[in-house]
Amino acid sequence: MAAISFKLIKQDGPARLGSLKTSHGTIDTPIFMPVGTQATVKAMTPDELLQVGAQIILGNTYHLYLRPGHELISRMGGLHSFMGWNGPILTDSGGFQVFSLGELRKITEEGVRFQSHLDGSYHMLTPERSIEVQEALGSDIMMCFDECPPSPADRNYVSRSLEMTTRWARRCRDARKRDDLALFGIVQGGIFEDLRARSAYELREISFDGYALGGVSVGEEKERMLDVMRFTAPYLPADAPRYVMGIGTPEDLVEGINAGYDMFDCVMPTRNARNGMLFTSFGRVNIKGAVYAEDSGPVDPECDCYVCRNFSRAYLRHLYRAGEILSSRLNTWHNLHFYLNLMAQARRAIGEGRFTDFRREFYAKRLNSGEGE
Repeated sequence: MAAISFKLIKQDGPARLGSLKTSHGTIDTPIFMPVGTQATVKAMTPDELLQVGAQIILGNTYHLYLRPGHELISRMGGLHSFMGWNGPILTDSGGFQVFSLGELRKITEEGVRFQSHLDGSYHMLTPERSIEVQEALGSDIMMCFDECPPSPADRNYVSRSLEMTTRWARRCRDARKRDDLALFGIVQGGIFEDLRARSAYELREISFDGYALGGVSVGEEKERMLDVMRFTAPYLPADAPRYVMGIGTPEDLVEGINAGYDMFDCVMPTRNARNGMLFTSFGRVNIKGAVYAEDSGPVDPECDCYVCRNFSRAYLRHLYRAGEILSSRLNTWHNLHFYLNLMAQARRAIGEGRFTDFRREFYAKRLNSGEGE
């Protein structure tokens, strides 16, 4: 039995409407995945995630490996049981986190030796170890262990990194023991189209259940990032899910869908919520601002989420300035609802053959508020 099955229902230009079936449920695509780094989407219960429209969440191999440990989670019945989430879970490989450690890590052909950010202990993360950890977690979709080059990086470095990423991808596939869990390959290649095409070709030769675009939004200019998304998509199989890793503004998501991608994740809606930054249909709202001190209106008049139906901007500003825990909870609720509702609107537009109009209307509201392209 295949770990997942993907059905492409309709295309409207490059934009794709699809259905991704996993053993823990079927996901409507395009979809945004809330990030649950440490077996929790911060400030939200699993039931609340369902209420805001979450269909799949993302867990972090690096963090769960260090604490509480994948063996413990396995003994507790796997990540779904451990965190009380019965829907699909995707786990990243840990690669991005260890490569972000700077001087605390050393890359070799075998893998990456690194120091824990928690206690300074030394660990070795290899392609085989990454798959072992993810299989112990029991995630529906596992990611290959790859090197994520920094930006800017010269072409020679990116090319060598790409070659190692391909070798690691093959090792990940060979290390895989559970055929009930899907495995996605990660396309690297920096800002260079020929290297991205080469990476996609080599991963397709190995064969994976889905394909992700990695190494974007890592310091390059926004237009370069969008260019990479656009020119890489045609090199990916049309009959497999396509995932852009770690891009996060609403504008990024709309452009990702417009380029032909199906899955997205980012910490932005949850992290920004805890910092008082809210996303709306007309742009961003910094709820800390004094201008909202006596504002009785909802965060977004066009939003029907629990927060906008029940609380004023003045109250949300008060909660934030008072340091109340409820501030993080309500702000996160709203932001995730906005992101997931944006995905639902995009799916509806693709299904009705009007995604171009949807995209134009999306930007028109932001231009009117001074937050356009």
